[in-house]
Amino acid sequence: MTNSESAICVVRPAHTQDVAELASFIEPFVELGQLLPRTPDELDGLVHHGFVAVIGDRIVGFAALEVYSKKLAEVRSLAVDPNVRGLGVGKRLVQACVDRAKEMHVLEVMAVTATEEFFRACGFDFTLPGQKKAMFIQTRDEV
Repeated sequence: MTNSESAICVVRPAHTQDVAELASFIEPFVELGQLLPRTPDELDGLVHHGFVAVIGDRIVGFAALEVYSKKLAEVRSLAVDPNVRGLGVGKRLVQACVDRAKEMHVLEVMAVTATEEFFRACGFDFTLPGQKKAMFIQTRDEV
């Protein structure tokens, strides 16, 4: 994809009609272990606060905001077609999620990622004011 093609890439809210195409779109990312598998019902739930990047009729990116409470939401299922990476599509999807959180007056947005440099470039950091940090424990065996 050229830079002129990136100009015609549109980020829009996801719709229920996108679920079947989204299932196909995320499949390669699931196979590579980059995303968790999603059932059609799970995808249908994510599109409520989800966004797709499209070129023409083709989905080239997806991200969703999962709202846990008025205090916390998470950017989920971020995936960008490898052919359009580096052209700002992922940043636009993340910004759409952050903007939705702001509209909903959610105080904090987190991202669990293996690509920390990307999220740092989107304004995320490991700590919040007051030095709050997220910590995790895995309750399942390695896959």
